Amino acid sequence: MTDQASRIAAGPLPGGRNDLGAFPRGFQPRDRDLQPAAYFPDYKSTVARSPQQALLSVPQTMSEITGPVFGHGDLDPLDNDLIRNAQVDGEPIGERAIVHGRVMDQEGRGIPNTLVEVWQANAGGRYRHKTEDYIAPLDPNFAGCGRMITDEHGYYHFRTIRPGPYPWRNYRNSWRPAHIHFSLFGPAFATRMITQMYFEGDPLIPICPIVNCVSDKKGVEALTALLDMTANTPHDCLAYRFDIVLRGPRQTFFENRPEGL
Repeated sequence: MTDQASRIAAGPLPGGRNDLGAFPRGFQPRDRDLQPAAYFPDYKSTVARSPQQALLSVPQTMSEITGPVFGHGDLDPLDNDLIRNAQVDGEPIGERAIVHGRVMDQEGRGIPNTLVEVWQANAGGRYRHKTEDYIAPLDPNFAGCGRMITDEHGYYHFRTIRPGPYPWRNYRNSWRPAHIHFSLFGPAFATRMITQMYFEGDPLIPICPIVNCVSDKKGVEALTALLDMTANTPHDCLAYRFDIVLRGPRQTFFENRPEGL
């Protein structure tokens, strides 16, 4: 095991948000108040998108429950290296970073074999997408997407370029904080969960309407990656720790929970 891998496998930061010693034992019910309401007028898209009537339960089919199955054979060796996986003729521009952490259950136990997909804007705040119209330039050496599978202890890590903030049409001067989108798959598509990760210290976090949908301060903290100087690569990458809890009082906010449509 490399020195970097050893540091990554060392577990949650002592005394941090997901310090294993602070996890309660026994059954812990999900804190439904942590998840925001689907209707939040300050986030204008929710006005039209939020359901106006009671939700219907749609039975899942056998194929949705039992498949597909993901394995390490489906991944390319560079899938978790966003710095290298789209290079054409040079290095991507921007602050290089390592993001790492664990996917855990409510007892602090790691969840192995979880497919983690990530996508993000480049250092200028622009996505590589045909409908993107922000004036920041595209980076020909950065695609902004990757994937990985958690190990037997629930650990994951990837290298990337820290994304830039960008404007959006919520109100006249709205800017999104730097963020990375995460998608987590269990054994089937029906188990997919989606969330966003922010960076510690970003001044745009407390004034973002999307962030403010989460009224509980602990919920916002659960979406914020902490600077981790124990896992950085000297003269190369800073590191940020982002642990994801699937349910219980310490659960991470997921955008596709019923409460957060």
